[in-house]
Amino acid sequence: MHAKISLGLLALVFSFSTVAQAEQKPAPGKQVEQQFVDSKDKSLKIGYLLFLPKEVSQQKGKRPLILFLHGSGERGNDNLPLVAVHGPPMIAKKNADFPFVVVSPQCPSEQRWDSKVLLALLDDVIASHDVDPQRIYLTGLSMGGYGSWMLAAAAPNRFAAIVPICGGGNPEDAGKLKSLPIWVFHGAKDSAVSLKKSEEMVAALKKVGSDVKFTVYPNAGHNSWTATYDNPKLYEWLLKQKTASKSKE
Repeated sequence: MHAKISLGLLALVFSFSTVAQAEQKPAPGKQVEQQFVDSKDKSLKIGYLLFLPKEVSQQKGKRPLILFLHGSGERGNDNLPLVAVHGPPMIAKKNADFPFVVVSPQCPSEQRWDSKVLLALLDDVIASHDVDPQRIYLTGLSMGGYGSWMLAAAAPNRFAAIVPICGGGNPEDAGKLKSLPIWVFHGAKDSAVSLKKSEEMVAALKKVGSDVKFTVYPNAGHNSWTATYDNPKLYEWLLKQKTASKSKE
């Protein structure tokens, strides 16, 4: 009988704990784990880290948002803390005053970034939080750099600027991206993703009249993201970029 009571109490405690976790709300200055499932298409689902900036007098009102796409090494299932080892989610984890909403999804193991899932997630975050739809920025590294080129080409009007790092895209997409502010970063000694991949995209963009920015680190290998994300000038540049309208594509 005592065993049954104990098991019952454990079940009750577990039930309350599960409910408490499910009802936990994001708070300013905190980065929390979230799960997205599209209300209309249940196949569109993904786990992500969400950071909401603290209220700062100069930043009141709708907030700019960074959508960050990690590299292949951070893929996983139910392992969201892994996403915060690089880039904006790592910065947000350490700096409660980071002035952006940061959305950092985790690509499932053995998969690649899916634009349909990412755009559905973006729509959900915008609808649920105080986000400025004209100041949405996209960035990613390595596999996420490829994902940034891919997602921007799929929906160029959704982003005020993109920052692909050590990735590559389809040069034939340059016409879709020519009006989008883009800052590309790559290490000259990258043996994982050749510098040529970024060079091809930059050349194609310049050919169609894009004012693309391109930074090459002469002594960097694959890790060209640490110096990039640690540079305050990147965020100053991002905050200057704003879409002309709230249109979607």
